[in-house]
Amino acid sequence: MKESTQAGSPEQRHEEFVALLTASHDRLLGYLLSLLGRWHDAQDVLQRASLLMWQKFGTFEPGTDFLAWASTICFYEAKTFLRTASRAARHFDEHLLELLAAERLEDARQQEQRVKALEVCLQNLREEDRQLLKISCADHGDIAALAERTGRPRSTLYNKLSHLRRLLAECVMHRMQEAAS
Repeated sequence: MKESTQAGSPEQRHEEFVALLTASHDRLLGYLLSLLGRWHDAQDVLQRASLLMWQKFGTFEPGTDFLAWASTICFYEAKTFLRTASRAARHFDEHLLELLAAERLEDARQQEQRVKALEVCLQNLREEDRQLLKISCADHGDIAALAERTGRPRSTLYNKLSHLRRLLAECVMHRMQEAAS
């Protein structure tokens, strides 16, 4: 591996660092992968370690092995990562997981009921109103595009769509309450 020289301009030091890091990159990544087990985690830690290496490059002694020096920094960054990851990890017991799964299932059922209620409520609208809502959705709610497409004033469309959405929301809520009782 190329030796470092303490003397030189900041640009030369930067170029030297980049050359040494580039030459060692794959081996450092492999080292971190063996410590962390996940490619994404190894890449994240190497990125943080590379920044730290650049900050500490002034302490790198010329004539020593850059890979060994960089591996030491990577090791401590990996330890920090694992410590942080273990604090962030959430460990749930079986009972809590069962509760979460049951709640998620109930949410899915309610969502399905809301969709069915919305379908019924949409069918109760006049065909012209359904088409207006359909075109509005196709234009991603862009009132200006809808006004141009239909030849109607923006304010009229805005008021009409607000009214239709309010009617649909009330209809869905009413149907959901009926289904619950």
